[in-house]
Amino acid sequence: MTELQRRLFELQDKKYQAFHSKLIPNIEPAHVIGIRTPVLRNFAKAFAKEDGAEVFLQELPHTYYEENNLHMMLIGGIKDYAQCLYEVKRMLPYVDNWATCDFPVPKCFAKHKEELLPEIHTFLASGETYTIRYGIGLLMRLYLDEDFKPEYPVMVASVTSEEYYVNMMIAWYFATALAKQWEMCIPYIEERRLSPWVHRKTIQKAVESYRITDEQKVYLKTFR
Repeated sequence: MTELQRRLFELQDKKYQAFHSKLIPNIEPAHVIGIRTPVLRNFAKAFAKEDGAEVFLQELPHTYYEENNLHMMLIGGIKDYAQCLYEVKRMLPYVDNWATCDFPVPKCFAKHKEELLPEIHTFLASGETYTIRYGIGLLMRLYLDEDFKPEYPVMVASVTSEEYYVNMMIAWYFATALAKQWEMCIPYIEERRLSPWVHRKTIQKAVESYRITDEQKVYLKTFR
């Protein structure tokens, strides 16, 4: 066990480990330490200031789920866009679950949206489940407000996959898009442009959303 792993195990909550392991069924429970996210986030803030943080970022692959999460947290704090993107691209091949994949987008990405778009295209075309999911997540989090363009949902709808975690993210994207860009995105439901499973899941998630009006929910239900 490394010194860092020893420190992480000091933060272990065994009840949480048992609970959280069930949420990421494709990860062996033995590889889940069991650290609550706020606790790990506080640890990451302090660890980022230590000399060992840069060394840790070079040590891929990691053994534990929380090490991967710590890695994503450290990347999220990198202020230089080029360096941050480089580290994201190094890490993505080792992301093996939805929870690690869905960590908040690095803050510096919001200031480099034009430069980031070609990278997102590459992510979506990668054929790798969590790289694709990460790319869709970027489009959902960064490009559904003032920077929205009609070609972005086209990019997401063009993704074809048999992977549950990809299709769930497509549904999440469109449910969010319906809340933020209703007029531009409702045709995807009306014209059934999505795969049947994603279509149904999008409606389900949208109907469950507090950001969708009651009238919109009634209308969406007619397309189930």
